[in-house]
Amino acid sequence: MTALYHYNSEAEALRIGEEFAAATLPKAEWTHGAHWAAAFWLILKRPDLNPERDMPGMIRRYNDSVGTPNTDTEGYHETITLASLIVARAFIAQETGAPLRELCNRLFASRFGKSDWLFAHWSKEVLFSANARREWVPPNLNPLDIK
Repeated sequence: MTALYHYNSEAEALRIGEEFAAATLPKAEWTHGAHWAAAFWLILKRPDLNPERDMPGMIRRYNDSVGTPNTDTEGYHETITLASLIVARAFIAQETGAPLRELCNRLFASRFGKSDWLFAHWSKEVLFSANARREWVPPNLNPLDIK
């Protein structure tokens, strides 16, 4: 599988997390890959924060800063955020000690590098529901794992 995203340096991957947290990342750079980089950065580089507690507010703040409304149809999505953090933590556990850039690039080369990975676990109807956007909704198709 060819990676859709790739970071050439550790600084590049770190910048994504830092600018996301500061709500200064250009909107065009808030890609599927940047979401993963931000999740890894938050887990690995910000031990003062709890990703499951703090990332939702950070995403909402970031969205506000770039003019993306947080509604029942766009912006922040609780189920996708928490699912991504579950996968990110499991991926980090398997890739112990890898630098941020390498973690990102390895994940990008996996099935999680494509934004449709969620549909192996949730139907579109469930995932795109207002309920799933507002709160955690468990997978309705297959358990969430990183295998």
